[in-house]
Amino acid sequence: MEQELISKKELLQRYGISYGALYRWKRKGLIPEEWFIKKATVTGQETFFPKKLICQRVELIQDQKEETPLDELSKRFHKENEAMLIVKTVIGEKSFLCSEIEEIYFVNSNGERKRIRLEGGCENE
Repeated sequence: MEQELISKKELLQRYGISYGALYRWKRKGLIPEEWFIKKATVTGQETFFPKKLICQRVELIQDQKEETPLDELSKRFHKENEAMLIVKTVIGEKSFLCSEIEEIYFVNSNGERKRIRLEGGCENE
């Protein structure tokens, strides 16, 4: 069964996003290149997307873009299968790709640093 597609024009109208925002998200890796499907139509060539995938992604970006920088979202989407370390605090949460982590330390009130070792996770590869 062929997947349902949505045109770029319909997508932009449906979510109230600009052409510029869509392509900025593409440049930042929030929307994969392979989702941009060029097809010939009676009016020329148009861009379409897999409807289910793009709608879910746009909704997720719109829901999270106010509290999470686009670069952070990009890291999450670009390497969805890579392990991450997430630090949650009273003011929010920050995610780190394991490939970016060199070392993790706990610093106590006396300024003493103790290296944290994670089992089966974010050690240098």
